[in-house]
Amino acid sequence: MALVKYNNNSISAVTSASSIPVGALTHIKTLTASSSATLSFVDGSSGVVLDSTYPIYKFEFINIHPSADGAGLTLNLSIDSGSNYNVTKTTTFFRARHSEAGSGTELIYVDGHDVAQSTGTARMCENIGNANDETGSGYLHLFNPSSDTFVKHFMSVWSTYNSNDYARQENMAGYGNTTSAINGIQFAMTSGNIDSGKIKLYGIKDS
Repeated sequence: MALVKYNNNSISAVTSASSIPVGALTHIKTLTASSSATLSFVDGSSGVVLDSTYPIYKFEFINIHPSADGAGLTLNLSIDSGSNYNVTKTTTFFRARHSEAGSGTELIYVDGHDVAQSTGTARMCENIGNANDETGSGYLHLFNPSSDTFVKHFMSVWSTYNSNDYARQENMAGYGNTTSAINGIQFAMTSGNIDSGKIKLYGIKDS
């Protein structure tokens, strides 16, 4: 979020509160999981904005806790306001990890977690533990979803507490291979439910 600093002269020149610039990051909607099979953000539904209002949308995932041990969070996209989540996608996936025991370090590409021209879900993270203190947190950027010219790029970064006591950083990027506007996005675990956690949606304004 942009930080605006004023001196005494600039403050005295302000004639109304609307004259003060606001930050570039605008909160739109927060969804809270409670044994949820899916969590979805659809433009125009329940106060959600996912259109040309913002060129970039950011999703924050806070303490996502799965019901099934070792599950990861996935996404899929819609061009028909959530009637179907089946946009063709191509993605990449790599991770770094380090165990609590100080061993088991690695940095690798995980070809089993990428997709190539698939209409199924795309994995953002993997193997989150379901013990009481195990969760995953991260963020996702979706770029210019309302474009009717270009494919729809997205990228995510996660920190997860692995079910085998590993700290992991997991990175996914790709694109929805459609020139139709994306107006819905859905999140689900690879198995089981999203037991708890929050997903926050923000719009990022033009600089």
